[in-house]
Amino acid sequence: MAKLRAGLIGCGGIANAHARSALATGRMDLVAFCDVEKSRADQFNADYAGGSGKAFVSFDDMFDAVKLDMVYICLPPFAHTNEVEVAADHGVHILIEKPIAINMETANRMVAAVERTGIKAQVGFLSRFGDAASKLRWMIQGGKAGAPGLFIGWFMCNSLHSPWWRDKSKSGGQIVEQIVHTFDLTRYFLGEPVSVSCYHNNVFHADVENFTSEDVSATSILFQNGAVATVAGTDGAIPGQWINAYKVITQGITADFQDANNATLHFTSQPWEKQTSIRSNKDLFLAETVDLLDAIEGDREPMVPIIEGARTLELVLAASRSGEIGAPVKIG
Repeated sequence: MAKLRAGLIGCGGIANAHARSALATGRMDLVAFCDVEKSRADQFNADYAGGSGKAFVSFDDMFDAVKLDMVYICLPPFAHTNEVEVAADHGVHILIEKPIAINMETANRMVAAVERTGIKAQVGFLSRFGDAASKLRWMIQGGKAGAPGLFIGWFMCNSLHSPWWRDKSKSGGQIVEQIVHTFDLTRYFLGEPVSVSCYHNNVFHADVENFTSEDVSATSILFQNGAVATVAGTDGAIPGQWINAYKVITQGITADFQDANNATLHFTSQPWEKQTSIRSNKDLFLAETVDLLDAIEGDREPMVPIIEGARTLELVLAASRSGEIGAPVKIG
């Protein structure tokens, strides 16, 4: 089978992980690279296509000039315009980084374009591909875990990040741009939310110029099935460490996650103590690309279709809004 021809929009740090994964599949070639700074697109062309691809500063020009089967969209939240719509109109399948936008108007246009054209669009919620996360989800859906009731998650780091990230008007803030992975897992395990209440503030970086993102937050979420979740986050913890851990409690299992690949499942419905450890080093970037390729080949939905990106965006935007107004926000 002929290899797919793939491109990249946005040649920043995260795009390197996707470029490496694309080549690791052995099922596609990277042939086009787009970035607002041409030098970065040129560098990616040299690094990942041996200089044989083409570099652009306009994705419109890229889609018009190069026949593509698939594109990675690796843009910061504020930079999203109509690249999804243009890709869809050209029949190009998509893997898009999270969050898919910074507002619901843009996200809804993306969803409509994908549905209208029938392309496949995968959202980069990596944690859903983890072996431990996938196992617990399977047990919940199959009834083996009992009804889910509680999610407790925390995300902790300590970094100044990029200048655009510090600016809440461009990133959406830590909840929207970073802790969104943890919020997505609440939906993955517990279902659809109906209400969210959040407190957030800038405690540690108030004296850093142009740092307007929150750096502490605590959020409570109520779900349709009566389950609840709490998600706490900070950008003021241990430098050099990126801690994203969580617990999920169902009627029959207490799952203690170190990350999406590694967890200990305690079977609490047993008359005696029983537990199982799941340990994995699965490459999640590679997994999401392979799943999209399989979805294209098998004409099925990818594991994280774009509507999921929109629904989780709605949740984190509601959490951020709740923290701004000091009151709960209803969802849906």
